[in-house]
Amino acid sequence: MAEPAAGADIGDHGAIGNLETIALVNTAGTVDYLCWPCLDSPSVFAALLDPSKGGHFSITPDLPGGRTVQMYLPDTNILLTRWMSHTASIELTDLMPVDVAGGEVSSRLIRRLVCTRGEATIRIRCAPRFDYGRQGYAASVEPSDGPSRGQFDHDAGLGLTLYGKDALVADGCDLTAVLHIAAGETITLVLGNVADPVCDENAIATIVDADIAFWRDWSGQSNYRGRWRETVHRSALVLKLLTSRKHGSIAAAATFGLPEAPGGVRNWDYRATWIRDSSFTVYALIRLGFRDEAVAFLHWAMDRVQACQGPLGVMYALDGGDVQDEQDLDHLTGFEGATPIRIGNGAKQQTQHDIYGALLDATYLGNKYGEAISRDAWVGITRVVDHVCETWRDPDSGIWEVRGPPREYLHSRLMNWVAIDRAVRLAQKRSLPAPLVRWSETRTAIHDDIWANFWNDDLGRFVRSKGETVVDGAMLMMPLVRFVSPTDPKWRATLDAIGEALSDDGMIYRYRTDDGLPGQEGTFVACSFWYVECLARAGRIEEARLNFEKLLAQGNHLGLFAEEIGQDGRFLGNFPQGFSHLALISAAFYLDRALSSAGPAVWA
Repeated sequence: MAEPAAGADIGDHGAIGNLETIALVNTAGTVDYLCWPCLDSPSVFAALLDPSKGGHFSITPDLPGGRTVQMYLPDTNILLTRWMSHTASIELTDLMPVDVAGGEVSSRLIRRLVCTRGEATIRIRCAPRFDYGRQGYAASVEPSDGPSRGQFDHDAGLGLTLYGKDALVADGCDLTAVLHIAAGETITLVLGNVADPVCDENAIATIVDADIAFWRDWSGQSNYRGRWRETVHRSALVLKLLTSRKHGSIAAAATFGLPEAPGGVRNWDYRATWIRDSSFTVYALIRLGFRDEAVAFLHWAMDRVQACQGPLGVMYALDGGDVQDEQDLDHLTGFEGATPIRIGNGAKQQTQHDIYGALLDATYLGNKYGEAISRDAWVGITRVVDHVCETWRDPDSGIWEVRGPPREYLHSRLMNWVAIDRAVRLAQKRSLPAPLVRWSETRTAIHDDIWANFWNDDLGRFVRSKGETVVDGAMLMMPLVRFVSPTDPKWRATLDAIGEALSDDGMIYRYRTDDGLPGQEGTFVACSFWYVECLARAGRIEEARLNFEKLLAQGNHLGLFAEEIGQDGRFLGNFPQGFSHLALISAAFYLDRALSSAGPAVWA
């Protein structure tokens, strides 16, 4: 297999998807990551993780010395890659059309080339490697008087159809073509199931137009009219890509195995629904006016709540089942040598108390702005809150899923308080039956415990866990969930301590203590945006805006973010990351309000 263009960073990609799965397209026009047919299915293209064994789908115009640019069609998740030279200009439109009819149409990847000027030779190679690159099968091309149709002999039933030119060639496990395209000509390639019907150019054009309309109709529901409209709407479109139209669940990120530390072992699988991450996503979507996605997730979450008789799971598969056990893909070389590549996630076995606060906050907001909670869901919620009342003193693994001994973390304690506080508010607002006296007493006990055991008089600030003296990025949630006033002197002292200990020019590490794993993580994008919001809420508006603009400049050429940013400015971790984008939305929303209230003297 010919390797795709080398040297693509994590950030050198755009993401496209159909609310079932997501593909990454690098700036060279190569699809080097795609799991098929669902986001948590095995990969068919994973050259991003191993150029020689992972598989890719490349389209390469022969334009020496040309320039390449990449953009989204406005207000869509449809990607446009343009090659420009003195001799020709070529546009490649990539999309995975959403089934706007809501039926059972199979996933398809449409790649549409148009020559807008001159002429050029185009080299195409579709080289899938099924089952995470562990299986490759012979390709074949069907005899045809019209457009050629190639397929791969594999149980997954993948096929490739090339319209407009009878030029496909079977090359071992791959399908290839060398085509000539001139001004005004169009070449369309469709990757889909073998049984999919052949579509002519008119049908393809109709599909593309319908997909453009779908995304623009969705984007148009946003109520955000602030200073960073394009950035906020792009982040919302990322969050939408991570949602499952079929199930209502929300994935944490599109990928697995991308390293949080260069060349290291911190290579996790994020293609699952974390209760915490998804609940935070609900906050962002509701804030922008996207009610349907929030309601759909809460229905999915309430099914999990009603089904569990003990602790709620930290994470679930997108269909609500169990996340697969963690395993290493030892045959893959990893992104820039970072191994082992892991699928599944061992953190599913952890105890993480903070998930309850995230879920109850989302439930409270969903009831207020979306749909009233059902009786059965409330019964499940009361069991969850009773569980919190019984276990809030217990140590856990915390929000950062540290793979070491459990501790009593401030953030976990804080979110236990949130869980009970929102449940009390919801019960009172809706006159729902609940043991309000016991819940209120427990809420007070947690509040008092935080001030007694996590405030350090000697240091004059809060600490991240009982018995420690350090801070961490999760503590930034304290004013954001309204536990403490953002202008309280004790919180301001803690905010200063976080800036001193964890900031790298406004970008925030989630912690700087030994977590038992080798390698230096990057700064955590979500914490960095939380820091901006905390600065703004504390009245440090000019500092907040400068930090916010610096962070936006760290996004890639399309405004997308991974989980972390390295000291050299390169992305680290899985991509695109929902946590990063939801925190961006929250920071932009509040900073807009703060700037408007402060008047032009602050931000002119």
